[in-house]
Amino acid sequence: MVTAELLQIAQQARQAAQQLVTLDTAAKNQALAAMIQALEARQAEILQANQTDMERSQQAGLPAALLQRLKLSADKLASNIKGVQDVMHLPDPVGQRQLHRELDEGLVLERVTCPLGVIGVVFEARPEAVIQISALALKSGNAVILKGGQEATESCRVLVQAIQEGLKQTQVPPTAVQLLTTRAEIQQLLELDQYVNLLIPRGSNAFVRYIQEHSRIPVLGHADGICHLYVDRQVDIPQAIAIAVDSKTQYPAACNAIETLLVHQAIAPEFLPPCAAALVAKGVKLRGDAATQKIIPVAPATEDDWRTEYLDLILSIRVVDSLEAAIAHINTYGSGHTDAIATTDPQAAAQFMAQVDSAGVYHNCSTRFADGFRYGFGAEVGISTQRLPPRGPVGLEGLVTYKYRLWGHGQVVATYSGPQAKPFTHRDLPL
Repeated sequence: MVTAELLQIAQQARQAAQQLVTLDTAAKNQALAAMIQALEARQAEILQANQTDMERSQQAGLPAALLQRLKLSADKLASNIKGVQDVMHLPDPVGQRQLHRELDEGLVLERVTCPLGVIGVVFEARPEAVIQISALALKSGNAVILKGGQEATESCRVLVQAIQEGLKQTQVPPTAVQLLTTRAEIQQLLELDQYVNLLIPRGSNAFVRYIQEHSRIPVLGHADGICHLYVDRQVDIPQAIAIAVDSKTQYPAACNAIETLLVHQAIAPEFLPPCAAALVAKGVKLRGDAATQKIIPVAPATEDDWRTEYLDLILSIRVVDSLEAAIAHINTYGSGHTDAIATTDPQAAAQFMAQVDSAGVYHNCSTRFADGFRYGFGAEVGISTQRLPPRGPVGLEGLVTYKYRLWGHGQVVATYSGPQAKPFTHRDLPL
């Protein structure tokens, strides 16, 4: 049962979305500039709120990986504010004409991009998601209803208050960015298909599936990040070690950190000892299959390890007998997020890139590059692991749809039907 309060939030978001769709690029960029100023002005308050969340979550025994995601340092806050500036400078995704076709003289068809409307985003920890999602939503002409995890309540509240305060000075209504604060509101949000056009859950596979199964609203799934690095038989070993260390340790709590290292049996005796030493030096706990255990001292890996997103300094290792076996492992156990191959063999790289069924497939580089900011999107609302677009890091282009607009002068279909039917010209015009 949807409460009157939440119903009002949804109605206000819908009204705000209807206002946003009429605004030009300059007005939306002005709103982003005001958002930046408000966040900078309340930086101390934001960091204090995050410290409150951190202390409460530590006392509650929140896992270390989630604590790492929850922490909002001054540098991280500054980086996310910089991301809003980057979004300002990106082209406006709304109003882009994708098709311009004359059906007949004086009858012209257009396909033009337009906002989705109201987006509901549910996420855990990561309070900076408030900044990223709000910026992308406003630039793409969408209103947004946010629900962060209970562990980030104070951080999210202060961030949204700052954003709303900044929007008061612009043509964008403050109700374009709304915040839910209780767990009970998630279930109610799923029932608001009359007002919400898209749901983006950011969490476990089980959570994403629950959302998909309990709502009529379309869902953009951002689930587990079970990422892999495969080291082929032909490889630059020092380069591959550097990629493995970065992919695992640069930020192990991220969804684009590798959880499994696959190594070709022909290179494993030469590669694994120095790679293991480099990983252990960074604090990584290693687990391996029987073949790995014959080469380096590691704890045994089980079947469950291949399916586990550790989000921690833990890495499972498996020795495979071929490129095809590595691809089969990834397509069986992976989550469709991001997977990489380290090889000097261009044919092996091409086969891997073609046959691995993931949103991101990389050659000789770290999986940590799977990120909207690093892709030049300014930010992201999440990384979609589903096959239908948008896929991978979802930025501005993933938050618009399109409509067909037909301009006529009194034409009727009867003119183009029957024995004396007038033919269509179907002539493409300049975009």
